[in-house]
Amino acid sequence: MGLAETLTRAVTWWNGQTFGTQLFTARNGVKVGEDAQGNLFYKTADDSRRWVIFNGEAEASRVAPDWHGWLHRTWDEPPSDKPLAHKAWEKPHRENLTGTDLAYAPPGSIRRIEPEDRRDYEAWSPDGS
Repeated sequence: MGLAETLTRAVTWWNGQTFGTQLFTARNGVKVGEDAQGNLFYKTADDSRRWVIFNGEAEASRVAPDWHGWLHRTWDEPPSDKPLAHKAWEKPHRENLTGTDLAYAPPGSIRRIEPEDRRDYEAWSPDGS
């Protein structure tokens, strides 16, 4: 691990776990399972705390509903021990794509129209042309 990566991990949380979380996990964490995205789920030995170590960007919507329920104590057994029954009509979990290029844009949205194709808007220029 290089100096830049070490400093980044020391002061940021959005690129994975910080040193504090890594130390706490190493000393107190009991690994409970892993989801399809590679996120790791832990708890303390007495089950007083539960947490996730994200595989990549720390984005809460990347936690699948099964694991979300376990993290928030909706149920006691983790999905790795007691998988939830899913209905045939359920779609697979996807993270929140708002603010990304993959976000939904309904028909007629200005996000679907290329700027050069828009006739209802003319960019202002300081020289008046």
